[in-house]
Amino acid sequence: GHRSVDASGETTYKKTTSSTLKGAIQLGIGYTVGNLSSKPERDVLMQDFYVVESIFFPSEGSNLTPAHHYADFRFKTYAPLAFRYFRELFGIRPDDYLYSLCNEPLIELSNPGASGSLFYVTSDDEFIIKTVMHKEAEFLQKLLPGYYMNLNQNPRTLLPKFYGLYCVQSGGKNIRVVVMNNILPRVVKMHLKFDLKGSTYKRRASKKEKEKSSPTFKDLDFIQDMPEGLMLDADTFSALVKTLQRDCLVLESFKIMDYSLLLGVHNIDQHEREQLSEGAHSTSDEKRPVGQKALYSTAMESIQGGAARGEAIDTDDTMGGIPAVNGKGERLLLHVGIIDILQSYRFIKKLEHTWKALVHDGDTVSVHRPSFYAERFFKFMTNTVFRK
Repeated sequence: GHRSVDASGETTYKKTTSSTLKGAIQLGIGYTVGNLSSKPERDVLMQDFYVVESIFFPSEGSNLTPAHHYADFRFKTYAPLAFRYFRELFGIRPDDYLYSLCNEPLIELSNPGASGSLFYVTSDDEFIIKTVMHKEAEFLQKLLPGYYMNLNQNPRTLLPKFYGLYCVQSGGKNIRVVVMNNILPRVVKMHLKFDLKGSTYKRRASKKEKEKSSPTFKDLDFIQDMPEGLMLDADTFSALVKTLQRDCLVLESFKIMDYSLLLGVHNIDQHEREQLSEGAHSTSDEKRPVGQKALYSTAMESIQGGAARGEAIDTDDTMGGIPAVNGKGERLLLHVGIIDILQSYRFIKKLEHTWKALVHDGDTVSVHRPSFYAERFFKFMTNTVFRK
């Protein structure tokens, strides 16, 4: 409920305008990543997860910070060394991270979903910046040591890749933001988008959602519109299943639930038909979009894990998508990732489930104990959504 639009039509969050927030984020990250580069490389220690660095940005500038046009603000960086390690693990060089986030304008996403968060994407499509609630930021901090251990054992994952957690403090308000991988590159047209939980209770896109230019459909829509599911070749299918299985175990061990699989479907055949009907003349002078640099953030990489071993994977033709075919035999590229893992199963969820269970059959409710949730999610993805 923190997101709204002011009189001039600009988005605000906690009464801070979007342009102010973008400016503060870019100044803050620019300072903190630059500052970090002077600190020597070393192993991450337990206490690194609990460090919070704070720097004050007065509008007139200081000996550490540049002058700026915004109100004075304070910028906090959580666990800077731990996050530096995560970025390194995913092959993101400090200068690339800085350049993507600070040198190019951030683009506000207009269809941010139901969470009431603000979303920005970097111009090069690499990173998403999302505002998070206090509780979610706290939960991410608690998660970090376990998240670190998991990534160390297996960088192959469809879980969100967290690259930084920051807080902008201004006018007595705290605005916390997390930097993550971008699952759906804007340069690839998504002909279909789904948010899937493996639950069927009320899981259908609303009439209002369906009227959008690029709606996000849900589980019942998928079952109805794609009864044959998405067919993958045997190797890709088994790599995907293994990754999902492991990710579900990790989420269950953290007692996390209510997460979704975000699935973007690019239909190659449909795309070619669209280009033909628009006339080929428009495409020749368009420059081909560049695939995502940090190979780890592509869907194919998440299940193959080649970049960890320094292999360049040729993703020119697939843009990092996972090749598949639909029931009509059309060629598809899938972009997938697990999202919304920061809502943990606590008292509120228990309450919610108890009363829903009294009104409906408890098992179809999307809020359920984590092991049940994980199992149902995994089954739905590997039996209904993806097929060999």
